Amino acid sequence: MPRRGPRIPEKSKDFKGSMKRLFSSLDKWRYLLIFSLILAMISAILALIAPNRLSDLTDTITDGLVPNVNEEKMTEIMNDPNISMEDKMKAGEILATINDENALEKIDSLPTSIYEEIKPEIDIDKVKEISLLLLILYSVSAVLSYVQSFSMSTISNNFAKGLRTKISTKINKLPLKYFDNHETGNVLSIVTNDVDTIAMNMNNSLASLVTAVTLFIGSVIMMFYTNWIMAITAILSSLIGFGFMGLILGKSQKYFIQRQVELGNLNGYIEEMYSGHNVVKAYNGDKRAIKEFDELNEKLYTCNRKSQFLSGLMQPIMMFVGNFGYVAVCVVGALLTMNDIISFGVIVAFMIYVRMFTNPLSQIAQAMTSLQSTAAASERVFDFVDEKEMSNQDNLTHHLDKSKVKGKIEFKNVKFGYDKDKTIIKDFSALAQPGEKIAIVGPTGAGKTTMVNLLMKFYELNKGDIFIDGVATSDLTRENVHDLFVMVLQDTWLFEGTVRDNIKFNKQDVSDEEIWEALKVVGVDHFVKTLPNGIDTVLKDDESISAGQKQLLTIARGMIADAPFLILDEATSNVDTRTEELVQKAMDKLTEGRTSFIIAHRLSTIKNADLILVMKDGNIIEQGNHDELIEKNGFYAELYNSQFQN
Repeated sequence: MPRRGPRIPEKSKDFKGSMKRLFSSLDKWRYLLIFSLILAMISAILALIAPNRLSDLTDTITDGLVPNVNEEKMTEIMNDPNISMEDKMKAGEILATINDENALEKIDSLPTSIYEEIKPEIDIDKVKEISLLLLILYSVSAVLSYVQSFSMSTISNNFAKGLRTKISTKINKLPLKYFDNHETGNVLSIVTNDVDTIAMNMNNSLASLVTAVTLFIGSVIMMFYTNWIMAITAILSSLIGFGFMGLILGKSQKYFIQRQVELGNLNGYIEEMYSGHNVVKAYNGDKRAIKEFDELNEKLYTCNRKSQFLSGLMQPIMMFVGNFGYVAVCVVGALLTMNDIISFGVIVAFMIYVRMFTNPLSQIAQAMTSLQSTAAASERVFDFVDEKEMSNQDNLTHHLDKSKVKGKIEFKNVKFGYDKDKTIIKDFSALAQPGEKIAIVGPTGAGKTTMVNLLMKFYELNKGDIFIDGVATSDLTRENVHDLFVMVLQDTWLFEGTVRDNIKFNKQDVSDEEIWEALKVVGVDHFVKTLPNGIDTVLKDDESISAGQKQLLTIARGMIADAPFLILDEATSNVDTRTEELVQKAMDKLTEGRTSFIIAHRLSTIKNADLILVMKDGNIIEQGNHDELIEKNGFYAELYNSQFQN
């Protein structure tokens, strides 16, 4: 049997088309989206301007730390009449012996009159000016980034909300056939995982992609604008590291894919062995199960080890790329500074530009990967939204008031098939008089449940018609038809809520007295009284309620609905014999005064039916009450007697 594991992330079949439709769906937020992306771009540009201003600040501070000793300044000092000749001669002797090692010591020993003229002095006004400009640049950049993040969050969450609403509306418009051909888990995945993927990636990827591209292009431009030699050094040093990363990513990708496959195989095998644990123990299959598990576990271990080892190299390589770029910039910058080609501040600016150049590359790669998953998720969502809906009912004006319906139903030459090429119900005709109990029996696949689905207008007929009190169901809206029926199915459905809410589901103005009366009629009032809060007790999945009690509660719900027609579809198949008697009594009370259709495999439960329709291969082959069909000794008699054969 196929093993079920985690779904391997899919790639988009039509990335360009999917993204185009996704953005066209954002038309309502078009201007806010453009505004947000422009803010992201401006924020990145401001961040690009800052390093050059930081370079100016560094140079200003550095220049202020160097004594003002040059030929022009010394000539000016020597010609200054306010400085004594003794100080000038002493200064000349000291300056003649000055070198790089003793410069600060010699300058400190100069006469005060001369020291005041050449002492190191930082231009505080210029420092304040540049610092204020940097503060404004970084502050504005941060504010723009915040506004952009808030805008994108608003867009993505509102878009996700709209998608969920659209999907919820779509679910109610889809024919039952869609859910027959698609797994429930797949629909749930679309509503939850795919919509969340779109919202999360849209919020994180679009703005970061714009920012990363702006930073990448801008950093290259600013580096060449500042100094082309340093720019080439920074770019080449970074590209060497990214070349190594590309090689490793190419090697590791296959192991990541294989890891997902092996993880799915292992999880599927564990699920199989756990669900069939009793069978494994009964057939002494422990050793074989352990051996197969060890083999699958070893394969997963190998893929995990290789993929994690290679992916673990990414962070060190990224650090190496950054650090190697810093080293290269510092070495080349030092050489250029020594030759008075650039100032020390340029080196500081380039160290920031190296980071701005390397980080966006990984961000762009990550954003593109996220956009791929966004496109794949949007394809699934849009495919679901584009599914063919049930036929439009705006032109239907007939309406049956359930309080005035007499209860007559007629099937007239009904033909139906789930596929056009395969007819299941070939020529079904039957008449149910008001208040009659109609049983539909037959082997699996005979078309019993299909007839009920057609009666409820879950499917459209191929030919023929079904009449309720002489009005064709094709002339009635689905909501009107559903309002005329009470359904009690094989699979009981109780949602998480109070007993009261479950009993009066989708019906307003129901008093507690009516609820208790319905519970009493079906014989489940004693059980409800034993619950901690009676009808106010919240029913949960972990609540210890038996299958029979759940079924009795759903029958009580049918009592409250009080519709003229009743459908019982294998309502006792999931309960034991003792509980079946209780459920049968409750159903007998529920059928009183209603035209009822009962589908049952246990033919003993429908012996008192007014009319039994025996179906085989989509046709009625026998009809009559129990005694009449037994006397005929036909197909029904064969089915009935087979229940008592050993």
